[in-house]
Amino acid sequence: MASKISILGCGWLGFPLAQSLIKKNEVKGSTTSAHKLDQLIKNGITPFLIDLENLTQNLSEFLNSEILIIAVTPKSISVYKELILAIKQSTIQNVMFISSTSVYGNHSVEITEDFPVKESTLSIAEDLFRKEKKFNTTIIRFAGLIGYNRNPNNFFKNGKKIDNPCGVVNMIHQDDCIRIIEEIISQNTWGETFNACADTHPTRKDFYTHAYESFQLHPIEFTNTITELKQISNQKLKQVLNYEFIHPNLLKLNEMPFD
Repeated sequence: MASKISILGCGWLGFPLAQSLIKKNEVKGSTTSAHKLDQLIKNGITPFLIDLENLTQNLSEFLNSEILIIAVTPKSISVYKELILAIKQSTIQNVMFISSTSVYGNHSVEITEDFPVKESTLSIAEDLFRKEKKFNTTIIRFAGLIGYNRNPNNFFKNGKKIDNPCGVVNMIHQDDCIRIIEEIISQNTWGETFNACADTHPTRKDFYTHAYESFQLHPIEFTNTITELKQISNQKLKQVLNYEFIHPNLLKLNEMPFD
């Protein structure tokens, strides 16, 4: 059964997500750039020009849906609070809040969803949505995003060296991000918090060396700096959704789409 879905923020993740969801659902999408409205229209997505940092328009038409996916990260808590008030006055029943594993900070342990988070705008916003009773919220904490114009070999340009070569990486390909969101919607899995990252956690040295060998864009240099880095567990996501990653192995970059 088709759902009415609004995607707040049709950027690197939100736009291809909208392109995928429109195949089976009615989709509204927002952008902060007027020149992107035609792109949304051409893909069958009902377009809205919305800037939460400078909100002057009425959100009621955009929020006239059943599901809201928040794929933007405002800089202030007041913006999130204003958005929540608008959602409570709308027909939205379920919210998907796109967050990040950065809420955990750096720790040399395996981190599950129960691990304490550091105080930040993002973690406070998570809590605000989680506490709301008028709609259900599922929070997805994505690891580092790769794929389609996010080539890991380009993360350290202009001769910048890579610190902590013995630390591990936590990343996820865009294809898996979209599939995970679609599974949550299709399985009606609301009121949850999920970590989302690939199965493997190679060292930074192994990962970026492999990225250089795969794409040969520019040489990779490492420092001797050692810092704590977390390893994210994706076990809850895999168990609850019965999810198998499209791109589970981060050392098979040459098998992943990046263009």
